[in-house]
Amino acid sequence: MLTEDLKDRPLAYRMAPVSLDEYVGQEHIVGKGKLLRRMIEADRLSSVILFGPPGTGKTALARVIANCTTSKFRSLNAVTSGVADIKSVVEDASNPLLSEGRKTVLFIDEIHRFNKLQQDALLPFVEDGTIILVGATTENPFFEVNKALVSRSTVLQLYPLSDDDIIRILRNALNDKERGFGLTDVRISDVTLSKIAGLSGGDARNSLKALELAVITTPPDSEGAIVITDEVVSDCMQKRTVIFDKDGENHYDNISAMIKSMRGSDPDAAVLYLARALEGGEDIEFLARRILICAAEDVGLANPNALLIASAAYQAVCAVGMPEARIPLAEACITVASSPKSNAAYLAVDKALADVRTGDTGTVPMHLRNAPAKGMEDLGYAVGYKYPHDYPGHVTKQQYLPDAVLDRRYYEPTDIGYEKKIKEYLDYKDRMINKDEE
Repeated sequence: MLTEDLKDRPLAYRMAPVSLDEYVGQEHIVGKGKLLRRMIEADRLSSVILFGPPGTGKTALARVIANCTTSKFRSLNAVTSGVADIKSVVEDASNPLLSEGRKTVLFIDEIHRFNKLQQDALLPFVEDGTIILVGATTENPFFEVNKALVSRSTVLQLYPLSDDDIIRILRNALNDKERGFGLTDVRISDVTLSKIAGLSGGDARNSLKALELAVITTPPDSEGAIVITDEVVSDCMQKRTVIFDKDGENHYDNISAMIKSMRGSDPDAAVLYLARALEGGEDIEFLARRILICAAEDVGLANPNALLIASAAYQAVCAVGMPEARIPLAEACITVASSPKSNAAYLAVDKALADVRTGDTGTVPMHLRNAPAKGMEDLGYAVGYKYPHDYPGHVTKQQYLPDAVLDRRYYEPTDIGYEKKIKEYLDYKDRMINKDEE
């Protein structure tokens, strides 16, 4: 039977593990012999920060620690707590009568929500061991948590649970007679359990919420059984949970993966990361700009049309918005990913900029200068300039680079895509000039 404090709680709360043996997933930190498990089992916990997506077991781990440690356990939520709450915990931890000579473990959920002042208030007491900090956050602590606090803690990353982990958690809920549905005749196939797992996005809380909703909203059949079908699950979950935060680390990871997939000529991966960004609510103009930059930087002159298509896609995105914008974005993304690659133009301009910024690149040769005013030709302006169209092949030998960088070579075309034709033309130009000299 459920205790009074549990019976009205959501299934996800009721099924929270109370021991390491009940904990599912994150084997890389709580598996046999792994760091966090050794600390918990030896009751020798040091300050840790747990970070990962929602529903991956951060708060569940804190509850396991609370049940396993002989230290006093205190809990705060950064959304509703402040410096006064931290000071209260520290005062109790520093008082031998109240602490009973035991260490104090302080769990802070959503620790990234604390501002700098609040995080700084923790620092000296974590430093001197007055409290052992267990922080949980969905954000990357290296960006969102005080660097000094991070340096004094062991940072452990949690990952989305596998489908097998989710199915195991669901089975535990179905079989548990005290906290789950073990006393209820719930019938659900392995295929339907797999569907819940697949739609949960690696989030145990989402999967348990869906199971609970399916059970409590499905009337018993003639035999008194609650039959959960695929249709019921689809109605309860609607669509797969997308792990994406357009303002957080997922934003940076996803766009990085999309760009690197385009650069690496993998259109399937590139369009997948594009779809994830779109489904997560990413700014479509931002996506269009990134594709535009990739077309110039990574495709370059190996396929000059890629930049034109990316530019047209950017204009189309600004004109039509979502959901239609997904189409030109996909076209541009796939074009860039499927094009031959060359960064020769990108390297050329950076090499030239480096010379301009760090050295003397000389003056413009006199014959290349303009002579718009009377008397300038007398000073040598424009004198000796050869008009290329007056010569065979529309090229002729004359100096274009300043004397100071006469031997520099900035643009070095590759043999890839259209750039191969550019290289052939430049070789042709050199042959014509040599022929003219002969």
